[in-house]
Amino acid sequence: MTLRCIERSNMFEPLLEADPTFQEKWNSFQEEFRSEREMPLYLALSDFARHLINHLETGNTHRFNEIFSVVESWHLDGDAYVREAAMVGLVEDLQNASLHQATHPGEFMPWLQPETLRAWNNIQAFWLKGTPLAGPRR
Repeated sequence: MTLRCIERSNMFEPLLEADPTFQEKWNSFQEEFRSEREMPLYLALSDFARHLINHLETGNTHRFNEIFSVVESWHLDGDAYVREAAMVGLVEDLQNASLHQATHPGEFMPWLQPETLRAWNNIQAFWLKGTPLAGPRR
């Protein structure tokens, strides 16, 4: 059985299946950047981080297991762009304390799967100790 490599062109498909409540924001994002040669997906991931933080604040976490399974697949099965975007575009924003009003970044920990947790810890080490970011294990 051959696993399909997740690329930037298809990385949002499984995410929107896991969290259809982001579809309207995704549609607006696509409309705003439709004339771009390549859409700035890091901006969409930043929007998605804020979306997740809002869900955390409201206690609407029932889709988090499925969502973070998608994030884990980005780390494990994504091409280089997808892996980096998952780490720097999403996980790093989830850790950004200034984006949290009534929550704390650590509240996402129960949903982080092994490779996503590794990315989370790498980002923390980078910001706290200056440790270079390490990519996912292959």
